[in-house]
Amino acid sequence: MSSHPHAHHHGGSGRAATAVHTTLHCLLGCAIGEFLGLAIGISIGLGLWATMGLATALALVIGVNLAVLPLMRRHGRSYREALGVVWLGEVVSILVMEVAMNATDYAVGGVQVGSMAHPLFWIGFAVALPAGFVAAYPVNWWLIGRNLKHCH
Repeated sequence: MSSHPHAHHHGGSGRAATAVHTTLHCLLGCAIGEFLGLAIGISIGLGLWATMGLATALALVIGVNLAVLPLMRRHGRSYREALGVVWLGEVVSILVMEVAMNATDYAVGGVQVGSMAHPLFWIGFAVALPAGFVAAYPVNWWLIGRNLKHCH
């Protein structure tokens, strides 16, 4: 049996596997929020920075709530209690991921198109996802090692 507190979730593979798991979970929330924010911003003609701000805000709200809900369901915690457990690790992870995703999408040009029908919108989003993972993985690995992020 591994001595790592989260090894039971990952077949004994420990911190690295936990970091992959939590980063993928974070990526799910970020991807949903990012997509919604970009889709809304581009569709209603928000400016570049307002669109990226909306995408980041929605990624934060959705990502944090995806971490809070399992604690509420599985551990019987109130929303406030669950939020108190996850907020720091989630916010740090999501912000790092969002900076990488928005910077990548901006560099590709996807966030700058006028329509979701433009292929560059989809290319930018597709390239931003792995960039967000790569940026957030070491952060999550570090947060897990400091017991600031958990696998729920």
